[in-house]
Amino acid sequence: MTKRWKQRPPGSTWGDWGEDDELGRINLLTAEKVLQGVRTVEHGITFSLSLPLDYPGGTALNQRRYPPVLRPTEDLAHKQDVFYNVVAREQISPDLVDVWSDDVVTLWLQYSTQWDALAHQGAEFDADGDGIAEPVYYNGYRPGTDIVGPQDDAKGDGSGSLSFARHLGLEHMAAHGVQGRGVLIDLAHHLGTGYQPVNLKQLQDIMAADNITVEPGDMLLLHTGFATQILAWEKNPDPVAIHRTAPYLDAGDAALLEWIADSQISALIADNYAVEGVGVTQAQGPHTLLPIHHLCLFKLGVPLGELWYLHDLAAWLRAHDRSRFLLTAPPLNLPGTQGSPLTPVATV
Repeated sequence: MTKRWKQRPPGSTWGDWGEDDELGRINLLTAEKVLQGVRTVEHGITFSLSLPLDYPGGTALNQRRYPPVLRPTEDLAHKQDVFYNVVAREQISPDLVDVWSDDVVTLWLQYSTQWDALAHQGAEFDADGDGIAEPVYYNGYRPGTDIVGPQDDAKGDGSGSLSFARHLGLEHMAAHGVQGRGVLIDLAHHLGTGYQPVNLKQLQDIMAADNITVEPGDMLLLHTGFATQILAWEKNPDPVAIHRTAPYLDAGDAALLEWIADSQISALIADNYAVEGVGVTQAQGPHTLLPIHHLCLFKLGVPLGELWYLHDLAAWLRAHDRSRFLLTAPPLNLPGTQGSPLTPVATV
């Protein structure tokens, strides 16, 4: 029994790492798991697994997420001269030859290559054991108390317009470091890039064909070819095809969901939009829109990586008959975030 819940969802990991745990299965990225990743490094070659953060371009993929807005912190056509000539030269030295630039970005944190935090999706569940379902997140954290917002901007300076996680934010993953052994399954090589669900049997057949073993604590990556097509569109994606491209995990396959839970992977990552298909569930009655999100973020504490760029890494691994590598993938250390861009690095 914990302070926040009297009963936990069946098959969940709530409380397994303590009543105040905010990392979930990232706890499985132990020192030994890091060393397992390090032991895979033979060539010292690195692969950046991030799309440029201004991709996919436009809002066709998600109308609530926009490309970054980048601008200078000063009006470089006017204020720069005033600042550097008057302030720098008069107060520091009239002989300065330096030229500086600063900039600022407005960034939608889940627009491009990203982590989904455990605060990203909760569910209605009777955690109090009183017969009434209430909104809760992983490990019993509550909206309105632990995950807050949005609120009115009372000051007019943006400081009051808040939607943030007091708990389950990605700063905990950032502080942990998120480094260990990655394992890549190349769906695109075996299935092509047609839009299709992948059930457990297909996944296991591919793993057997490529001699892939997934062990507890591994970070699992799925190469579908989606991000490769995103790059090919050059920030002008086809608004229809972007929702009908590349394989995705079949969240309607109960055996697949059971395998994800039993595998004890520490993270689940894909180069596609959501790892699973969006809006394809045929469930009746109360149900979740995204069953794998529900399983991983709400029940298991497994962070999801989306829109990673895996093309070059997948090609290299296949050419060298490998599937394992050292993966380093911390999110931004920005407290309270429910999603975060990142630049993951694979080392082989």
